[in-house]
Amino acid sequence: MKGKKERFINNSIQYYSNNVYYKGTILNHTMIYERKILKNIREWIDKNAIIVLTGMRRVGKTTLFRIIYDELKSKNKVFLDVENPIIQKIFQEINYDNVFANLKKYGITDNEKAYIFLDEIQALPDIVKVIKYLFDHYNIQFFLTGSSSFYLKNLFSESLAGRKIIFELFPLDFEEFLIFKGFIENSDNYNMSSSEFSKGQFGKTSDAINRIVHNKVFNTLFEEKDKNKNYISYERTIKYFEEYLEFGGFPQIILAGKNDEKKSWLDDIFKSYFEKEVRNFSDFREIDKLRETMLLLMQRGGSKLNIHNISEEIGVTRKTIYSYISFLESTYFIKLISPYSTNVGQEVSGAKKVYLCDTGILNHFAKVTSGALLENCVFNLIRNYGNINYYERRTGGEVDFIIKDKKIALEVKQKGNLIDYRKIKKIADVLGMKESYIITKEYVNNNGFILASDI
Repeated sequence: MKGKKERFINNSIQYYSNNVYYKGTILNHTMIYERKILKNIREWIDKNAIIVLTGMRRVGKTTLFRIIYDELKSKNKVFLDVENPIIQKIFQEINYDNVFANLKKYGITDNEKAYIFLDEIQALPDIVKVIKYLFDHYNIQFFLTGSSSFYLKNLFSESLAGRKIIFELFPLDFEEFLIFKGFIENSDNYNMSSSEFSKGQFGKTSDAINRIVHNKVFNTLFEEKDKNKNYISYERTIKYFEEYLEFGGFPQIILAGKNDEKKSWLDDIFKSYFEKEVRNFSDFREIDKLRETMLLLMQRGGSKLNIHNISEEIGVTRKTIYSYISFLESTYFIKLISPYSTNVGQEVSGAKKVYLCDTGILNHFAKVTSGALLENCVFNLIRNYGNINYYERRTGGEVDFIIKDKKIALEVKQKGNLIDYRKIKKIADVLGMKESYIITKEYVNNNGFILASDI
């Protein structure tokens, strides 16, 4: 038996030596674009923690960890795809010490700290017990990816308590989109002040404007975004923003050339999600009903959900619809937000609004109105600012988004006007908000208006 196992491991090593996933890199053949979150992850390298990166499929989790993998100077490292049955067998040992012995076949040694990258670990739920044991008994730092917060949180809730740090990766925001397009540079590559710009210390005006767009808009507070609006930079970025609205922020889509190619990738991303997440990891019997629910939720992006109406339209119980929605949210396909209230009980009990993970998916499969598409886009751009709610009065008047932690009220418009601003300002004042703004796609020079392309 031992001879067969050794031959299996050696064959696995040969397989990975001949493919890009074993101690090599697929990044040498293409341009590398870093994500904002990478800086935060780097801070946890060599700390006594397991680093977990989760997010929807195809948002770039594997690529991001490969960047870190290639940056590590240590040779005592390995990158493994847990969705591969060959790799799964390495970890299917009764004696967990034998797992480390298996890893030695991949060049891992116990003479120094090891760095083990495991991709899509939800494919092997029992692996968490192995990870815990190896982390506690060997000098190892694990880097784990998974595409479902539901499974990861359930797997990690007790077994890895106090040992992990979890990061969530979403499709690109608009700043990252511009970096991928080559319109602006990564913020770590330069530093420039507006005074240097005004003195003409840079060769090309276009380069200087691009950097102004980056330093003076994206990395600022809302009040500064309002104050520092720039019509020239708006004119230079609006076409990019319209493309971002139409096709979204998945890396493959952004780097694709022609629109037909982008649409094909959108089909492929949806198919990958449905086949690998819905079919492989959900335990729903009527998959077709879940698919109908997904399409219906897309049509209602930005709207309040009426679970009773949805259950009748789909032909399943309300309990089943709640299960569908919980699954779709935990696998990052949708996000729900609750109504804002100073009464926590009221907030929890109110109808929730639904937003899609990406405007490209929403636009391609649902063909919603331009207003709904813009609102969904703004939500995705502000979701990392804090807890997001919406507000609606029974007597009329509403606010699209409340950033609760910062006490900021935001209303989204294709082109806002002063009447819109006065309305949101009045409601915001009653709610005790510190700031209120109209988020507008078209340029408005008045105070209280922020360009959607500046978020």
